[in-house]
Amino acid sequence: MGYPDGLFGPRQEDSNPLRKLDPKLREYLEKESPVKVTLAAPPRPQQQQEPNSAARPAGTQQQQQQQQQQQQQQQQQQTTQEGAAAVPSESLFPDGRYAHLWRTYRPQAVVDAETKTDHEKVMDVIEGFNTRKAQIGRVALENCAMEQGAWSDCMKDPDFKSRMTLCSDQVRKFERCYAMQAKLLKALGYMATYGRPASVEEEIQMHADKLYHRMLEQEEAIEKAKKEGREPPKFGPLFDKKEEVKVDAETEKRWKDMLDKVPETARDAELEALKADRKSALEEGDKIESVLQQQSKEREARRAAGRETFGDKIIRMWLGK
Repeated sequence: MGYPDGLFGPRQEDSNPLRKLDPKLREYLEKESPVKVTLAAPPRPQQQQEPNSAARPAGTQQQQQQQQQQQQQQQQQQTTQEGAAAVPSESLFPDGRYAHLWRTYRPQAVVDAETKTDHEKVMDVIEGFNTRKAQIGRVALENCAMEQGAWSDCMKDPDFKSRMTLCSDQVRKFERCYAMQAKLLKALGYMATYGRPASVEEEIQMHADKLYHRMLEQEEAIEKAKKEGREPPKFGPLFDKKEEVKVDAETEKRWKDMLDKVPETARDAELEALKADRKSALEEGDKIESVLQQQSKEREARRAAGRETFGDKIIRMWLGK
């Protein structure tokens, strides 16, 4: 008694496409054909395929999934950190993408520094010094914004006295504020270092303005005591820590003559500003001397290697070496 094939699934021999061929031909094809026909194993029931999936507790599966997710996240974070460390700040993708393109990257500033001539290196030092001096002027002008505003208002709408004197009082206050603020900034070391954080320079600027207004308060107290016939009060120095700069006797005498012409309350700031100017000039001279010495070493190295240029020969003849 037979049963339909669709009831219990097709028989294994029915799935063989060579079953109706002659036995000898079938044997020949099986040997010579590059495509081997394999009989597919009958599919197992769903219950037999995954016998342990139902018995496995749900909590264990969740723990394994969480562990796998944590491992993947750690790997991704590690890869991102390694890629971020491999790319410079100029990259638009700080997560490390295109890191292989940045391996041979060199900043433009480094390339420019290597290709600069000797004259350009010296001019960079001088330009940096001049830039700091100009920056002091701008910062002092910011600290004197109130005095400048009073001068501007006087010129726009002056009273009779201001019209007759051309706002001389306001002009004098502004000029003194500007000069003293610049000296206080120098005394506080505003020209000492180039490239400091903006927060440090802002603190120096605020401290200079604070010292200037303290100096004005001391002058007002002294003037008030003189008008009342009392002994003028004594005030301590504006600067707790004073800069020590060695100068020759001639420079010291010139400084003393300059300080005698300055009010007593402003002498401390004037002296510290002179010391700061002297120190900045010495530092700039040391930088220029260092650049010149480095250039001399490079010329000697090129001469020893037999690669002396025409410019090197001219400089050597001019220096008499």
